[in-house]
Amino acid sequence: MTGEAAPAVLGRPIAGPTALGTDPRRMLQLSVTLAYMEFKLRFFGSALGYVWQLMRPLMLFGVLYAVFTQFVKLGADVRYYPAILLLGIVVFTFFADSTSGAVTSVVDRESLVRKIEFPRLVVPLSVILTAFFNLTLNLVAVLIFVLAAGVAPRAQWLLLPVFLLAIALFAFGLAMLLSAAYVRFRDVKPIWEVLLQVIFYGSPILYVMEKIPNADIQRLIVILNPLATTLVQMRASLIDPAAPNAWDAAGGAGLLAIPVAIFVAVVVLGFWYFSREAPRIAEEL
Repeated sequence: MTGEAAPAVLGRPIAGPTALGTDPRRMLQLSVTLAYMEFKLRFFGSALGYVWQLMRPLMLFGVLYAVFTQFVKLGADVRYYPAILLLGIVVFTFFADSTSGAVTSVVDRESLVRKIEFPRLVVPLSVILTAFFNLTLNLVAVLIFVLAAGVAPRAQWLLLPVFLLAIALFAFGLAMLLSAAYVRFRDVKPIWEVLLQVIFYGSPILYVMEKIPNADIQRLIVILNPLATTLVQMRASLIDPAAPNAWDAAGGAGLLAIPVAIFVAVVVLGFWYFSREAPRIAEEL
């Protein structure tokens, strides 16, 4: 009949919320707000508050420094070894906290995901931002320690935000991939816990690259681990200009392109997979 509404199409799937939503600025604002709330709630009711967050890497640093300078002596004759060790521990703590926290982030917020329509990317991004807040505060302690160790300020210190952004993007790519995969596969969490240990010992945190006797092993560590590549370059740029840079450790520009390609692949794959799964996340929970 004329004037009647067209009948609804039955059985047509309704698309769920996307990863980015319709307004990227709203997504970013929601992510920052959620991260700030989580950061404040983490220390709510604690007498020492943020001090506990700082104590963890400092206590680990103290134990490892004593072991690797007094007993194993991996860093006994390494210039600025305490500063290198502390910087590596703080950076890896950020990487581990952000990625391991992101694994269960979507599932932990099941009630929020089921009831409210919002850009799903807010969840893993807020975890990264919360860890980044901790990192920036911890770096203040690192800066004081680096200056106390005798490292002179250099123009290359201006590159620190670039290094931090690279590590944060790499962690974010993994966070998107892991958080979306964990919704379907709960084995992701224990697997990632094991892989974090592999990444820790496969990164120049406890040791420096020139202490590895086999140059092929040095190159393998650097070219297969973007985090290791970044730490090597951070040492050369920020702490010890005489140390080998990422170019030297990788064995040239050709091999250095491998960790760069892995970095890009992780970020792109993480965003693609999370975007594909985002509309169905509430159904899978």
